[in-house]
Parts: sequence; C-alpha cells; structure tokens
Amino acid sequence: MHIVVNEDLKAYIDPLTPDEYESLERSLLTEGCRDALVLWGDTLVDGHNRYGICRKHDIPFRTVQNERFQSIEDVHLWMIEQHLGRRSVSDFQRGVLALRKREILAERRAKLAEAEAEGREVAPDVPFDTTGAQPASGKARPNPAESRKDVAREARISSNQVGMIEKIRKEAAPEVVAAVKSGTLSISAAAAVASLPEEEQRAAATAGDAELKEAAKRVRESKRKPREKPTDEVKALREQIADLEAENRNLRREIDALRARLGEPVTEDADEALAE
Repeated sequence: MHIVVNEDLKAYIDPLTPDEYESLERSLLTEGCRDALVLWGDTLVDGHNRYGICRKHDIPFRTVQNERFQSIEDVHLWMIEQHLGRRSVSDFQRGVLALRKREILAERRAKLAEAEAEGREVAPDVPFDTTGAQPASGKARPNPAESRKDVAREARISSNQVGMIEKIRKEAAPEVVAAVKSGTLSISAAAAVASLPEEEQRAAATAGDAELKEAAKRVRESKRKPREKPTDEVKALREQIADLEAENRNLRREIDALRARLGEPVTEDADEALAE
C-alpha cells in the first residue's frame, strides 16, 4: 500500500509530548491498531503517529478513504474538528485550532463574495461537515465561529483567553510560543511577555523558565494603574484636619484638668466635652 506523508499536514496539529507518544506506543504494542488511518487519496490525513509506530514494529493497520474531501481546506477543517473534541488537547491548542477554523471559513466567505461580485459560479460557502451531510440549497450558512465569543465557546475557553491567544499568535517570539505549548507559561503570562520587543522575549526565554515568568510579572506590574498623587489642595486639607484633631485633643486635656480641680468626675467623651 502506497501512503504519502505530507509534512505540512503532519505538522498542522501539534505533536504528541514524549509521554503521550510512549503511551500510544505501549497501547499499540498491547492492543494493536484498532482505529483505521484516514486517507485522502494516497495522502495520510489522520494517524501519523500510529502509522509511524506500526511501521516501526510491523503492527498491522487498516486504512479508510474519506471521499468527502474536496480541497486541502476541507482536510484542515476535518482535522480541526477531530482535535477540538479530544480531552488531551490543551486550552491553548484548542484556541489556536478554533481560530484557524475561523480564518478558513472567513477566507471562503471572501472568495464567495468576490465570485458573486464578478458573476462567477462557485461552490456554496458551507463549512465542511464532518458527518458528510450537505445542505439542500447553495445559500451560505452563517459562520459558526464568527465572533470571539463563538470561538471561545467552540474551544471551551473564555473570550478573554481567545484574545490573549490571538496576541500570542501575532506577537510572541517562537520561544515564547513553545513555552506556552509545553505548559511552562500560562496563556496569560505568555500574552504578557508577548508585549515585549522580540529581542527581550528571546533573551528571557534563553535565560530559562524562571526568567520568562519574571518577565511576565514585570509586564503585569508595569500595567497596573499607579495611585494618583494627592494634589496640593488635598495635602493642605489633610494638614488642616490633622491640626484640628491635635487642637481637639489639647482642649479635652484642658477640660479634664479643670474638672479635676473642681472635683467633678471626668466621664464625658471628647465630643461631649467640647460641645458644652
């Protein structure tokens, strides 16, 4: 059987961690390859790790053709859908995948609008359906991941996290992206570090995990709103209040001293004494 491994497709989804790879290898050696590898023609779409392990250990495997794929974008959307539902995928990875899906669908809508403006006939703007069901009409469906809120819902993260992931994708140095993918940096910390110039990001990453976290801390602290300094008028009022309070205390002591000479009990509090 001739199977082509497309390196771009293989890299489209983040690779397994060493622990995850070892676990998969143990499972295949113990139970065999139960799930069929998915092909598009002779191109491998799903099962790159299983394919490599099966070839390494001569483990038999099955393949299945997905004949619904009409373009590489269909393949990408299918791969995204498959991984969005997996529990082993991190919050950051799910956010990236949901954003990729939004970009693919946005590009399809743009192409459709351009074709309609030019009077050309094109395939309907339909997000790839993993079930194989096709719409009865060629009318465009609303984009299921149009807003940041929709992306967050699909990725099962918060809208705020989606915004931070967008920032990381656009501004973070590769070393910072690698750190958040590995779990060394949280999404929020990586977004903070991404605010720095790329040279500073790389320098922090080179210095180690602790320096990356410290860099994130410095960025956060620098963005905190400083306390407003009191104006001269406020300072003057505070000084006046302090003087009045001191004067009140002196008056109370004088009143207590007079009452003591007259043999009167000193039981009133300061406010009552001053009110007489």
